[in-house]
Amino acid sequence: MQVTSNSAYRHHDLDGNVIDLPPGKVVCIGRNYLMHIHELNNAVPDKPLLFIKPSTSLVTLSESFDIPVNLGECHNEIELAILVAKPLTKVNVEQVSDAIWGYGLALDLTLRDVQDSLKRQGHPWERAKAFDGSCPISGFVLQSNIKDPQNVGFSLKVNGQVRQQGNSKDMLVSINALLSEISQSFTLLPGDVVLTGTPKGVGPLLVKDRLEIELKGFFTLTTEVK
Repeated sequence: MQVTSNSAYRHHDLDGNVIDLPPGKVVCIGRNYLMHIHELNNAVPDKPLLFIKPSTSLVTLSESFDIPVNLGECHNEIELAILVAKPLTKVNVEQVSDAIWGYGLALDLTLRDVQDSLKRQGHPWERAKAFDGSCPISGFVLQSNIKDPQNVGFSLKVNGQVRQQGNSKDMLVSINALLSEISQSFTLLPGDVVLTGTPKGVGPLLVKDRLEIELKGFFTLTTEVK
């Protein structure tokens, strides 16, 4: 696949300071923005669709990153990311906020041809979603610095053209409800990351593509596909 994980990855803030939390699992939410559901002709789920990437999927977004080049199209999916700071097990919505360290942006890189094949066979998605380096992620904004995380805009430009833009207010299931729902099935640990779904505009990335990623009002960063 010609993709390597970054064994030196550590969570960090926007100034590059290491956050004292271990890199953990990445819990992803599928189909949480209606227009994205429509663009892939998927059904609206009755409850949040969950899948997991391992910690080896995490790489720093501000550095250039690899994509597989021999497994069909690798699609961008830009998502608001949540860094968990305290254990969450079977909690209610009101108990969630105190366990969030902060927010960033991540790419849920997806091998779309592989995923489509797996879906046709009724198989899990890990081969398409959980490969090494499949979650390039930004630094995190401390939760207290974001007045309303349920109304935050974010966007992705590829080679200067807007490809995805969304706002967390458009989520079908809210941030706190998502974390509560996840915690009913399995524990979220300090250092885990939750990706909250992607808006419409997914598409293939190519080697040498230049990306500009913005969490509106907080940061803009540029990176490149190797």
